[in-house]
Amino acid sequence: MRARLRAPGGASTITLPDSATVEDLLLAITEKTSVAKFDVKYGYPPQPLLLEQYEKSQALSKLDVKLDGESLTISPKEEPAASEATNKGTEKSTKPPGDGSSFSFTNVPGFEQPQQAEKQKRPVALSRKTMEGDAPELPLPERGATLVLRVMPDDNSCLFRAFGTAVLPGDDKSMPELRSLVASTIQSEPTTYSKVVLEQAPDEYCRWIQTADAWGGAIEMGILAKHFDIEICSIDVQSLRVDKFNEGASTRCILVYSGIHYDTIVQSPSEPPHTKANNPPDFDKRVWDGDDDDILIRAQELCRKLQEKHYFTDTGGMAIKCNECGVVVYGEGQAAGHATQLGHYDMAEVRTAK
Repeated sequence: MRARLRAPGGASTITLPDSATVEDLLLAITEKTSVAKFDVKYGYPPQPLLLEQYEKSQALSKLDVKLDGESLTISPKEEPAASEATNKGTEKSTKPPGDGSSFSFTNVPGFEQPQQAEKQKRPVALSRKTMEGDAPELPLPERGATLVLRVMPDDNSCLFRAFGTAVLPGDDKSMPELRSLVASTIQSEPTTYSKVVLEQAPDEYCRWIQTADAWGGAIEMGILAKHFDIEICSIDVQSLRVDKFNEGASTRCILVYSGIHYDTIVQSPSEPPHTKANNPPDFDKRVWDGDDDDILIRAQELCRKLQEKHYFTDTGGMAIKCNECGVVVYGEGQAAGHATQLGHYDMAEVRTAK
């Protein structure tokens, strides 16, 4: 079992054997987060995972919730007095925001202007691995088309652009509108999108997500899928796992996640034998019926071809070189620590001798 942890100290990944128990999971969480007593939530929006209702010897594979590939949010349990003191010192406005779609966060009511300049937490900017040769395509003769990967540019807006390409014009004007939508939703649902879930204060997160350098992930996909009432199927190239957001909607789009980048899968009309899509993107089919499981299976086949071309970045164990000081670290956890300590955020994956 492999799961992603989001805790106040940062993100990490745990890997447990198939025979792992509830006790094994609890110990692994404590080891990774250094938090002894905690609450666990899973999914987006986060839902409580009540591990205490199970025997510690209970096999994880027998739980009602499938944890393999899941994201778990870890929230420390505080003593009542400490909790009360913390709440008094960290209260923020929860006034619901308006419908502003401007790029600037000052157009969304409820945002607090910083009183003084401070160093804000921001993500490490990793240069992704480029694909060797042309992107693979998959014939769909029964549909008179070819399944194609539309590669998004490396502009830190790849998720917003990939989603926008599927449901909107996908042009540069769509990007700030989608970012503003995410910020507005976070501000209007403070209980769901708390500091623990966002890994920083909601107001700071909203300011950050509306900047051109901010990339999106599971939180943003959950918000966008719900707002547009569409199921987003995100296929992880490295594991071929499919994560579904707003599952059960009447329509779906398919995005491809390659570790630090998102692209879009489309169905392009083509001539027999349908091995090459020659029509421009304007003719693409980008949204399918929600019960069209065949297209999802074929999309996984296409992603398997991407996997064979090693079109993914192993963020958990890859070697990462800081382009500012030259030091090499391993995995996103060490990269995040290096960035926090020294303020170096420009990094890239490097190959090391085996």
